[in-house]
Amino acid sequence: MRQVKLVLGVCVAIVVALGAGWLLGSSGRAASERTLQAAELRSDLLQARSLALAARVDLYNVNFGDASRHLEDAKGSLRRAAERLKAAGRTADVTRVEAASALLDQAQKMAGRLDQGANARAAAAAQAIADILGAEAKV
Repeated sequence: MRQVKLVLGVCVAIVVALGAGWLLGSSGRAASERTLQAAELRSDLLQARSLALAARVDLYNVNFGDASRHLEDAKGSLRRAAERLKAAGRTADVTRVEAASALLDQAQKMAGRLDQGANARAAAAAQAIADILGAEAKV
């Protein structure tokens, strides 16, 4: 009988220790996940901006093929950023990202027509992304 009480006491102690460990381990998890999501969003936005700027350099060098490729890659980064913002329920920011993506799309179409005006559209898109990044830093 004494051994049964001892074994039961050890089992209860193990269950209590496991429960306490789980609670302590999960206490900071939500904050870390929010920080990770914000970092991933910022990374997507920075990548989109750098690709838009790379496209501008290509357009300046009259390399329309590489410019179009960079603009397409930038739109992909913005799509990922928009998905992250939708998941976070930030519809106003989604609208801003979609507007920047539309500018990139216009620039890509102009580059396909070998129009140097694509540089201005890519510049406007890069500035729009920079503005989103500035707003993101304040959040």
